Amino acid sequence: MATSFSSAIDVNYTKFSHSFTHPKKLPTKRFKISCNVTDPQKQNPSLAEQLKPLSNTTLSDGPKKDTQFKSRPKSTWVNPARRKPSVLNLQRHKKASYEYSPEIRDLKLFTKKLNQCDGSEEAFLAVLDEIPKLPTRENALLVLNGLKDWEKAVLFFDWLKARKLFPIETIFYNVVMKCLRFGRQFGVVEDLANEMIDNEVELDNITYSTIISCAKKCGLSDKAVEWFERMYKTGLMPDEVTYSTVLDVYAKLGKVEEAMSLYERGRASGWEPDSIAFSVLGRMYGEAGDYDGIRFVLQEMKALGVRPNLVLYNTLLEALGKAGKPGLARSLFEDMIDLGITPDAKTLTALLKIYGKKRWAQDALELWGRMKANAWPMDFFLYNTLLNMCADLGLEEEAEGLFKEMKGLQNFRPDSWSYTAMLNIYGSGGNVDKALELFEEMAKSNVSLNVMGCTCLIQCLGRAKKIDDLVRVYEFAMARGVRPDDKLCGCLLSVATYFEGEDLDRVLNCLEQASPKLFAFIKLLDEEDTVYGSVKETFKSILNNTAVEARRPFCNCLIDICRKRNLQERAHELLYIGSEHGLYPGLHTKTSEEWCLNVRSLSVGAAQTAFEEWVESLTKIVERKEALPELLSANTGAGTHKYSQGLANSFDLHVKEIAAPFTQSEDKAGLFVATKEDIISWVQSKSPAVAVVA
Repeated sequence: MATSFSSAIDVNYTKFSHSFTHPKKLPTKRFKISCNVTDPQKQNPSLAEQLKPLSNTTLSDGPKKDTQFKSRPKSTWVNPARRKPSVLNLQRHKKASYEYSPEIRDLKLFTKKLNQCDGSEEAFLAVLDEIPKLPTRENALLVLNGLKDWEKAVLFFDWLKARKLFPIETIFYNVVMKCLRFGRQFGVVEDLANEMIDNEVELDNITYSTIISCAKKCGLSDKAVEWFERMYKTGLMPDEVTYSTVLDVYAKLGKVEEAMSLYERGRASGWEPDSIAFSVLGRMYGEAGDYDGIRFVLQEMKALGVRPNLVLYNTLLEALGKAGKPGLARSLFEDMIDLGITPDAKTLTALLKIYGKKRWAQDALELWGRMKANAWPMDFFLYNTLLNMCADLGLEEEAEGLFKEMKGLQNFRPDSWSYTAMLNIYGSGGNVDKALELFEEMAKSNVSLNVMGCTCLIQCLGRAKKIDDLVRVYEFAMARGVRPDDKLCGCLLSVATYFEGEDLDRVLNCLEQASPKLFAFIKLLDEEDTVYGSVKETFKSILNNTAVEARRPFCNCLIDICRKRNLQERAHELLYIGSEHGLYPGLHTKTSEEWCLNVRSLSVGAAQTAFEEWVESLTKIVERKEALPELLSANTGAGTHKYSQGLANSFDLHVKEIAAPFTQSEDKAGLFVATKEDIISWVQSKSPAVAVVA
């Protein structure tokens, strides 16, 4: 009679030998392992069979393709009483020991002759016919290792296979594959791997590692992952190089979960990641903007005792910048200084970008002072980053001092991007005279005016309504080969709203040179017999040929132009078309307590048009006696920039112009509110059909 007993075992998939907190830690699973004592005649199930469910959960799913392998790795018995050997200490091919002899000397001279011969197949085979004697296995490996060109290595390998002098083993394929990897010939490498499978030649760790690294080197990330999963199916364990390679592939593909699964798998196998692996993880989490992931990387490094180097710090700082965490970036930078690591220009550039992006002016200026006091290295890119940071923060005086310092340097002088940053600073601040003075200096110094600098300068001159200087700058830029882009066209559209009459025509003439289609569309809008369908199709065609980030500014400016030219109906049509194509997401938000119109991303004219549409809709809702929320609001935002504050002021004037019952909130700037009772009373005081006020 058989007796049985069972025991439930908790198995934690994470398998770390140290403790850490991971934001995506896998759950604990329970597996029940049963051991039965049966009659001697009945065969007991092996422990491997009982643990099969556990092995299935610890290996990730492979590719969907069913790949059958004809070669299987040899099983190796491991004594459980002794310490498990690290899977990373692989048995590499033993190098053949050659004794010095005239035969070896002749083979080396023959290999040199093969390397020096013509690259054609005929010339190579002709030299092969002069081989002193048919090579042995060891001599063939010596020649194969000595060939530098992958084409010649493949030709010699094919020659060996055709002669059938000895069995072609795994090591021969590996040598040829390494040569092909150097030549970035993944297609040939994969063909050889499939040939090995067909001929039942074993693929070992080195084979798979070479295939995977070659795929990565050729930019074929999907192939690298595919062959890595194949490797795992055979039961072979990767070495540290393969782990790092595939980890980098997963990171570049944005497969965070797969990368972390591989990381945990490797750690469970005894892999100890180095600073390069952590750089890969840090960059991956930075691209995803995952703050918790970056913090995990830092915790893992500390737990494993990995001392970060400068390259790793730079990678993590760039990652924190993408994640938008200036506070953690500052702490990380201070830790680096405390460890005695001197920052380089790349470190300081990354940190300054973070401060500038988040408008941390005080921290940016403090870092700038420390850079001067400690004489930290500064390259050309760092100087331009400093200037752009000053432009982002509106630090005009500091930028002028830095620009003057750049002019006094021996190694390099301000370039086109340096001048562009200064034009951006003067243009944003409305300092027209200094912007023009800088423009004249560029012309005298033969510094090219790029399209971005041209855009900043034209925007500045347009706001100041200096039409003569604007046209002069534009014609100068075109004569110097500047090619208008979407931002410059959008700038001309925006500038057109500042002018009227003849001056407006001069701006539109510039636009006609930059974008004939946009100019023709403005003319189309001005024609009375133009139907809505024609406007819609033409505008759709323009948007399809415009960069995504420039589509909404185009629509905003075109609406402004229509309102400037008293084309109110066209303005409403453009707003509707823009909304239909997703240019204004989040324009309306509704809850049971509040309806809100969000016009923060709109221009003045577009915001006024959207408000008129909304008020008309509210009027119809009241007339139909439908329900309204208790509160209604319109949000223009309250920007800190000099020119961003005009939207709230213009919106306030328009609200008063149409006598809408919205008032500015005392608690929040740029917010206009009205109650349900206010709206109902206002509608009832008007005629039944409330017209939209121009």
